[in-house]
Amino acid sequence: MRNPVPSKKQRILGNTPYWLLLLVVIGVVALWRMTSDDSYFAILVAITKGIGTTAWVAVAAFAFSMLLGLGMGLMRLSRFRVLREAATFYVELIRGVPMLVILYYIAFVGAPGLVDSFNWLLSPLIKAGVMAKISVRELNFTWRAIIALTIGYSAFIAEIVRAGIESVPRGQREAARSSGLTRWQCMRHVILPQALRNVLPALGNDFVAMIKDSALVSALGVQDITQLGKVYSSSTFKFFETYNVVAYLYLIMTITLSLLVRQLERKRIR
Repeated sequence: MRNPVPSKKQRILGNTPYWLLLLVVIGVVALWRMTSDDSYFAILVAITKGIGTTAWVAVAAFAFSMLLGLGMGLMRLSRFRVLREAATFYVELIRGVPMLVILYYIAFVGAPGLVDSFNWLLSPLIKAGVMAKISVRELNFTWRAIIALTIGYSAFIAEIVRAGIESVPRGQREAARSSGLTRWQCMRHVILPQALRNVLPALGNDFVAMIKDSALVSALGVQDITQLGKVYSSSTFKFFETYNVVAYLYLIMTITLSLLVRQLERKRIR
């Protein structure tokens, strides 16, 4: 007797790992508990206002760090020694400093220095009355946090990009050059597309880490999920309930992104 062909629903359930099913069940029960309890619901309403700030900081910082990291990664492989040494110095220096220290340094040292430098460069226009002098207060702490995360993560992304480019077989480069492409055209049209495809899972993992590290911006008073949770818990003394909600929101975001990264890995392998 022939075995019945399993339905699509049965195949999906059969392929779903038990840990994910357990997390889904726990997540649904936790959400039901939060929405049915007035205390938890009030906390959920107060803290979810920070989701937009968390998402904005993470997405903006990751986009800028991708651009800066790509540039540094290409410099690390440059044929010019000065560019290689400068990029290596940047990468090793930034990777050796904790992210929280970078955040404080950029917020309270780098940002004022940047504004002062900008005012100095444009001093002739300022003296002529063409434009007004810029105050450091105009660079808000959200942007200072984005700049700090950009600098911190660009060093790690530079190494990912470098490893991705080196993973492309040398024959690809030689074939492109022999067909008449210049060095830049070879890198742009042949090497980089393959390298970025190879490092997509690693970049996805870095974005998940960026979501988690965005909680550090609460140290500057930026109104993200963690900061709103800190303010709410200190005013109501409901620390247990508040940080349960904070952890729940971060888990929803990071686990969802992690599953997307795994799906990308499966497609790349196929």
